[in-house]
Amino acid sequence: MKLIKAIIKPHRLEEVRTALSDVGIQGMTVAEVKGYGRQGGHTEMYRGAEYQINFVPKVMLEIVVADEVEEQAVEAIQTAAGTGKIGDGKIFVLDVSRAVRIRTGETGDEAL
Repeated sequence: MKLIKAIIKPHRLEEVRTALSDVGIQGMTVAEVKGYGRQGGHTEMYRGAEYQINFVPKVMLEIVVADEVEEQAVEAIQTAAGTGKIGDGKIFVLDVSRAVRIRTGETGDEAL
């Protein structure tokens, strides 16, 4: 199993959810986060004054998938989240050694 962590622009969340659903991914965890990468934040104007925004609002998705669908899931996220502009985000894939469904006690891929 793999844990896919994706940090994307908030306005792309629904497109990513739809793309993952289309490839059979049934669930995900979503959190609103802030951060910065190479763009280092940005400036905004408020009441005539310019402010430096160091932490940009993003959305972080966490999805655990079977090994067989990892590539499809990553490709779906990349395609749906991509705008071609700086700050589109990152995708990280990590190994998961064990998963347990609390309600039934199922383990492994069956717990997903």
